[in-house]
Amino acid sequence: MPMMEWNDRLSVNIRDIDSQHKQLVAMLNRLHDAMKAGSTGAVIAQIVSEMKRYSVSHFTTEEGYMKKHGYPDYTAHKAEHEKFVAKVAQVERDLQAGAGAMSMDILNFLSNWMITHIRGTDKKYTPFLNAAGVQ
Repeated sequence: MPMMEWNDRLSVNIRDIDSQHKQLVAMLNRLHDAMKAGSTGAVIAQIVSEMKRYSVSHFTTEEGYMKKHGYPDYTAHKAEHEKFVAKVAQVERDLQAGAGAMSMDILNFLSNWMITHIRGTDKKYTPFLNAAGVQ
């Protein structure tokens, strides 16, 4: 059973962003599966690295829409993205250096952040961007 399942409550009604969110959910589930299977630290570190890179790419897409259309909460939203990337980068560095292990606490942080961010912060831009013609 996956750790997190995509559902309509996570949709922001913008095709590109929903597609990217689905990919992030899939990566989180891959990480969970790898942990449950007892995969090596190298495998887990690789998945975390992929999640970080994909998150940066995804955030660039979101921020591009917000900036292009003058979303009023752009700065605060971007700051949330930056904090998340910094946290994941720290986890990545710790894993690569052997200074830490992937734990359920970190996995839960990633999952909870994703749900809270999408259902809270991201949903706030939906009406604004939809009204600007972003579908």
